[in-house]
Amino acid sequence: MDSATKTTSTSANPVRVRASELEGRGWLNTGGVELTLEKLRGKIVILDFWTFCCINCLHVLDELRPLETEFKDVLVTVGVHSPKFEHEADPVALASAVERYDIQHPVLDDPELVTWQAYAARAWPTLVVVDPEGYIVAHLSGEGHAAGLATLIPELIAEHEAKGTLHRGDGPYVAPEPVIRDLRFPGKVLPLTNGNFLVSDTGHHRLVETGPDLTTLVRTIGSGTKGFLDGTAEDAMFNEPHGLALLPEQLAASVGYDVVVADSVNHRLRGITLATGAVRTLAGNGIQRLLDAGPARVTDHGEAASETYLGTAPLEIALSSPWDVAYSSALETVVVAMAGTHQIFDFDPLSGAVTVIAGNGLEGLLDGPGAQAWFAQPSGVTEDAKGNIWVADSETSALRVLKFSDGGAVDVETALGEGLFDFGFRDGEAAQARLQHPLGVAVLPDGSVAVADTYNGAVRRYDPATKTVSTLARGLAEPSDVLLDETGEVPLLIVVESNKHQLIRLPLPKNALQVDEGAAQTQRPKTEVAPGELELTINFSAPTGQKLDDRWGDPTQLKVSSTPPELLLSGGGTSVGLHRTLVLAAGIDEGVLHLTARAAACDGPEDANGEIPDHAACHLYQQDWGIPVVLSAAGATELVLDLRGV
Repeated sequence: MDSATKTTSTSANPVRVRASELEGRGWLNTGGVELTLEKLRGKIVILDFWTFCCINCLHVLDELRPLETEFKDVLVTVGVHSPKFEHEADPVALASAVERYDIQHPVLDDPELVTWQAYAARAWPTLVVVDPEGYIVAHLSGEGHAAGLATLIPELIAEHEAKGTLHRGDGPYVAPEPVIRDLRFPGKVLPLTNGNFLVSDTGHHRLVETGPDLTTLVRTIGSGTKGFLDGTAEDAMFNEPHGLALLPEQLAASVGYDVVVADSVNHRLRGITLATGAVRTLAGNGIQRLLDAGPARVTDHGEAASETYLGTAPLEIALSSPWDVAYSSALETVVVAMAGTHQIFDFDPLSGAVTVIAGNGLEGLLDGPGAQAWFAQPSGVTEDAKGNIWVADSETSALRVLKFSDGGAVDVETALGEGLFDFGFRDGEAAQARLQHPLGVAVLPDGSVAVADTYNGAVRRYDPATKTVSTLARGLAEPSDVLLDETGEVPLLIVVESNKHQLIRLPLPKNALQVDEGAAQTQRPKTEVAPGELELTINFSAPTGQKLDDRWGDPTQLKVSSTPPELLLSGGGTSVGLHRTLVLAAGIDEGVLHLTARAAACDGPEDANGEIPDHAACHLYQQDWGIPVVLSAAGATELVLDLRGV
């Protein structure tokens, strides 16, 4: 059945569903007050189901900020933190994340996923809109919903103001006491040729140059005010900068800057001239890049773009949360871990060309040729002596490697890791070893790879020769980067200990630890389904004032696969439309259905012919689901999910 008849909203349903109560372990950002929906009655409430590892959730935090400001007297956002990883269930780690991301709304700690289950959430992020009378009016999955919410909220205001059920006034948010620190959630570290170190002081939205002791403050680059501005070291502005890459001296002299910075929330690459501290923008137009599916991408203006070559007008290209950068001597370009689109890009400082090296934009773990590989929030990159690029692929808790042939082809291999929902703390044979959301990588003198195993609070070592894993250090507070320091008599590790707001040096141990605290999987409620035919429907309703963008054919797409692959007898693969008949195999007890849905819509008004004007602003709605399923004869024969249901 085509998408035009299946991408329907739930608004025709006359049944009004009362919102479930908010239950969890406790509250943050309320001054110790426990909130209930009764206390929020009279306000429009957005429940934001998130987990702090998730880049899409971080995007949604930023999408909601303008709405929270514009409608501050009627709108209350409640973050419902329902963790994916074991570490995220730690209340101390959650409090740090709320501070790190400057969350200015109440947050419910939901470690047992009680409220998650009550609202039938199935993906991070999920947004549920509750009206002033306590009824659910919208259920939204994924990111990109800001424009639709900006239309829906005024409609709710007008309706409930007329009914007398809207209460204006201050919300329940209580700001925590500010803490003054030299560094605030530092992200990455870069050695400079003068013996000093450049640190991305991420939480202060600036860069800091330290002395060789890692603590002496030499200078700052950036005003420390969150924003975007090029200019002098004193005036320039960043927004959560992370990765840093030093260009070779001759190349730097040619292009006029020395360091490339991954300015993550600005969705830009920035350049630093070390002699003056001046900051310039190298690539990115500040608009978060969203990927269309298939052989072409659709830009924010609707035109098709090449699959890999994105162009040499770098300031016109949309990027998405660049998290780390590294100079590749083999490629003679800067490699970029593009966390927001689950891809590896590169940037040529000489030409300005931006290219996709690997990753097709789908989230998961899949090896093979670069254009077919899947990544999941790559967050750390480095080059080894052979020219290979090692990647900390955080959401799959994996260590990946890109290998290049003489002809320029790239292949992606997984050294360590299993998939989106597999993690743990286990050394030994790589096939059985586990990480937990790593963010940084470094190559050691013997060719092995050190990994900042962030959520395990450890630095791990992978040996490509023996394909084994060991632990170099543990007991750290969310290490976000690791660096080999060979400036002294013996090589040391420099570790960015992000949640202790410091950098430390550690010796390389003669005898690494062997840890086995087990392997784990993300624990979420499993959906009981019957073997045989399963009707899958993704609800999508374009917001008021938008129209499905059918200028290049069906504007919706659904991709389906499974773990194990044998679970799915038919119905897998990628095709247009948001409805699919799957056939599940009998004899398999359980597994995971991996679903990716996308829909494109553009703002009106339509022209005289009912067509979308070329200049219309367009929006891509997208979400990945991993649905754990248990097969039984009495299970469901239909699975319905909301990409945007109102």
